[in-house]
Amino acid sequence: MQTASSPQKNSRSSNDGAYLNAMLLAAGRGERMRPLTDTTPKPLLTVQGRALLDWHVAALLRDGVNRVVVNTAWLGEQLPAHLDAQWPDLAHAGRLAYSHEGQDFGHALETAGGIARAVPQLGAAFWLAAGDVFAPDFVFDAERARAFAASDDLAHLWLVPNPAHNPQGDFALADDAPGSGTGRALHVAKEQPCAYSRYTYSTIALVKAELFMQPWCEMAAGNAQGVALPLAPLLRRAMDAGRVGATLYTGRWTDVGTPERLAHLNA
Repeated sequence: MQTASSPQKNSRSSNDGAYLNAMLLAAGRGERMRPLTDTTPKPLLTVQGRALLDWHVAALLRDGVNRVVVNTAWLGEQLPAHLDAQWPDLAHAGRLAYSHEGQDFGHALETAGGIARAVPQLGAAFWLAAGDVFAPDFVFDAERARAFAASDDLAHLWLVPNPAHNPQGDFALADDAPGSGTGRALHVAKEQPCAYSRYTYSTIALVKAELFMQPWCEMAAGNAQGVALPLAPLLRRAMDAGRVGATLYTGRWTDVGTPERLAHLNA
């Protein structure tokens, strides 16, 4: 990973599919990481000398992403304090923004509720990543973003080989061609047989704002009421309509969900 330099003011339009905005999910309580998360938001825990969230921000800037929006709730004041100090040029240029769920509603809105709340800051299509995942080799590819923005898909997910804590995976992947590693994401119940391999959702994706509108989602635009809603049901509806693509990602990836996994990364 390259050392991040101070970003310059970026005049690229967020409507350009090559330079989409991005949302980093950082509002959760991190119950399984206690006691570490009693005083520190999980995305600010340090991996190899850098906060988890900073790994993502550095990669997004390296790959030309226009603007980064971070949602906050648990210990939410710590996130802008850290990020604005760590990335001052980004903050001063208006390219670092927040969606303060805890401040506005008193609690986190879950994944879909939080995204819907932030959509007005994100544009028609955007990158999405969980702030508590370590994926230092992932490339937020501008060409892939451009192709997605022009497609009919509502989401494109990066899937990973199933880790020990999720052996049955989340979704199946129907390759466009044998061994291609890219195709359609399928919702198949875990108890049902499936002709395709199942993988785990990496929590990195390209997403369209349309997914958070009817008929896919019942919330009002912008989620002004602060409805809490998970993302998986929306993705399943879109998959059933054939509008979710997927790519198998085999680079380094860890869901930093327990103190043991964090210790292993830092060993």
